[in-house]
Amino acid sequence: MFRSLHARALCALAVGSVLLSATACSSAESATKEDAAQSGSSCAALDPSLAWYGDNRVRLDAMMTEFGTCGAAGDVDDGAPLALFDWDNTVVKNDIGSATAFWMIKNNKVLQPAGGDWVTTSRFMTPAGAAALSAACGSETAPGQPLATSTDVDCADEIVAVLEEKTRDGQAAFDGYDHRRTKAAYAWAVQLMAGHTEDEVTEYARAARAENLTAAEGSDQIVGTTEVDGSVRYYAQIEDLVKSLGAHGFDVRIISASAEPVVRVWAEQLGLDADHVMGVRPIVEDGVLSGRLRGCGGVADGDDSVIPYIDGKRCQVNEVVYGVVGPSAFEQLPADRRQVFAAGDSVTDVTFLGDATGARLVINRNNPELMCNAYDNSDGKWLVNPMFIEPKAQADAPYHCSTEAYTDAAGAKGAVTRADGSVIPDQVDSVA
Repeated sequence: MFRSLHARALCALAVGSVLLSATACSSAESATKEDAAQSGSSCAALDPSLAWYGDNRVRLDAMMTEFGTCGAAGDVDDGAPLALFDWDNTVVKNDIGSATAFWMIKNNKVLQPAGGDWVTTSRFMTPAGAAALSAACGSETAPGQPLATSTDVDCADEIVAVLEEKTRDGQAAFDGYDHRRTKAAYAWAVQLMAGHTEDEVTEYARAARAENLTAAEGSDQIVGTTEVDGSVRYYAQIEDLVKSLGAHGFDVRIISASAEPVVRVWAEQLGLDADHVMGVRPIVEDGVLSGRLRGCGGVADGDDSVIPYIDGKRCQVNEVVYGVVGPSAFEQLPADRRQVFAAGDSVTDVTFLGDATGARLVINRNNPELMCNAYDNSDGKWLVNPMFIEPKAQADAPYHCSTEAYTDAAGAKGAVTRADGSVIPDQVDSVA
């Protein structure tokens, strides 16, 4: 066993150098699997029949060996290393928050807002967004009653458009929020659940899950008259990684910008308990979801200005996992109080990925800010992998890291910088 563990560690350390060839790493991986099989270890390396890009599987095996303890209990409170995964397009292909919203629209589960005024559904709804929804959905339905979105295609189409941040005529549906702490359209997908109990939302999530897993892989569906994604699939490689991390004593948790009750339903397949799933947290009042959201980092509940999005993801991890309270939850913790491993796919994940101390897995969806950090790889801990299902084509042009790939709190574009403040040069998309 010592021989294979040492070889795997060398593979991890030698990535990007000429000291250890891909052939040597492959031999080390084979030795690891042979030793694990002979010993009957429950901590065998990742399944070799599941395809990973380049030497990513070898590096992940080495990371688990370096930081984990085979067979140990995975509890961060007892010193276990923490592994964090984003959910949508990281653990699964496509978006479960969107899938649930689409199911609700098709099944008349979106309720007319208070006073028929759509501004009440989001603090960041623009007058144009509210007017477009009112015009499309009408005032005939009483507040708190289901809108007939299964047959009223104008209403359904407008809601789908606003979920993508713009009205059907192209006007901004949301404005005035901190772009490093929330994405108002993501929050609105959760706020549309207002008026339902958490048990009902769980039921809707289960129905949407069954529908999307049954649909043909890669298929679309029609909501109103709009064509949207119609299927979701678990990535077999990520399921295997989650299982392997658990066997190596990691405390594995989810941090998602989808509704927490929805992610809990999907996470059951990975064997993750509800208290290991973090997501957007709706406030329940009088037994039903109120349309308001829990805060973080000193931001009051009901202020609705922070969700697990970019810096908001760090805040919720620091608060929920590490017990940090107040504004300091937005700050990076010391290395010995941070996740060892993190995985994500989009700008929403860039902060909590950067906090990981051991390895950072990026599923390449051509997101500029995230890919600038991943390809710059200033500390050698970033791993880039194409999407496991229907990978995106290589970006045609370099990412404009040095000028406009970063979005600040006000939504303005600028340069992506490293932790030391230096500007990351433009990066070529090479892993596709």
